[in-house]
Amino acid sequence: MNTTPLAERLRPRTLDDYIGQDHLVGENSVLRRAITSGTIPSMIFWGPPGVGKTTLATIITNTLNRPFYQLSAINSGVKDIREVIDKVKNQGLFGGNNAVLFIDEIHRFSKSQQDSLLGAVEKGLVTLIGATTENPSFEVISALLSRCQVYVMKAFDKEQMHTLLHKALKDDEILRGRDITVEEDEALFRLSGGDARRLLNVLEIVINSVEGKVLITNDLVQETIQENMTMYDKSGEMHYDIISAFIKSIRGSDPNAAVYYLARMVEGGEDPKFIARRLLILASEDIGNANPTALVLANTTFDAVAKIGWPESRIILSQCVIYLATSPKSNSAYAAIGAAQAAVKETGDLSIPLHIRNAPTKLMKDMGYGANYQYSHNSQGNFSIQEYLPDQIAGTAFYVPSDNKRENATRAELKRLWKAKYGY
Repeated sequence: MNTTPLAERLRPRTLDDYIGQDHLVGENSVLRRAITSGTIPSMIFWGPPGVGKTTLATIITNTLNRPFYQLSAINSGVKDIREVIDKVKNQGLFGGNNAVLFIDEIHRFSKSQQDSLLGAVEKGLVTLIGATTENPSFEVISALLSRCQVYVMKAFDKEQMHTLLHKALKDDEILRGRDITVEEDEALFRLSGGDARRLLNVLEIVINSVEGKVLITNDLVQETIQENMTMYDKSGEMHYDIISAFIKSIRGSDPNAAVYYLARMVEGGEDPKFIARRLLILASEDIGNANPTALVLANTTFDAVAKIGWPESRIILSQCVIYLATSPKSNSAYAAIGAAQAAVKETGDLSIPLHIRNAPTKLMKDMGYGANYQYSHNSQGNFSIQEYLPDQIAGTAFYVPSDNKRENATRAELKRLWKAKYGY
């Protein structure tokens, strides 16, 4: 009996078999041209789970016929990295140089672990391919990041999921031997969430739950998955569902639900820094100036979690989560920058009023730069009415205070200062 998972049985071996990421490996794409030329840079694949990061790294290595070494940041340390580098050095002219070192979940490596890679990457002893679900700008040290090309990988769209589904039913030897009809696929795709590996896992679970003829419907998929799938998978298959429920519970001011989803992530072995980073974003996006201290606490939480780690970080995170969930909510700062960016895209580089321009030279002063500028601190109450926006958008209120105690006071103060100018 073949116990190899469907996702592994269908893993592509060549670029022509690879589904998705056309912007990277499609015809005449930048990465495909590099692979074809035989010269690839060290690189980092950044994207959600199940989009083919590991598979693409393997295909690249096989295509270029290079030695391939693979480490997982979850269970590898500096010692493991040095052992690989020593192996490459010792092979020398017998094929060691230009080896590919693939590191899965590279965002979980510490600074010292990443530092240990620098020399080998810089000298070209190894070509590094890292895979991460986190923004490498935050998680990869700048010295290493500057030596790598970052390629963003996208979740599968519906058309690609259709292609993968039909490929599985048509090409897999085991599934070909079953009588399988897909009557409905909405639940399959919804539960997969753009994750190819998860789609194949769900499909296999559903098919194996039925003896004889298999008629795949939305109801069958939903019922089967609820009975069989674990509620949180450390590999990340439920990663985005849980974090979405977590964030929405805090935004919805439900500390009980928020702590429950936090516990799900704690028990699932989620990276505490990932959770803390999402709390930092939420503190500004969903609480903002309704309670500015929320951002301070969230930032302190991130620093504390980075120092402490599991299991004690769960207490720090719980305190922060409850504080954020019970804080007044406002998305006015988030809305303000969004509105301002939209205005910039629509209107372009509007002329800045002369009186608030910098005038470091005599010529600029003669041209009127800085003329008639009123220094606010020289006026009563440290405020003087003057125009700061370009003429074309004068009076535009990008910031609209939300209805909460602190911002209602802010609204009243802005109205006192600016009268009817901004409609407060």
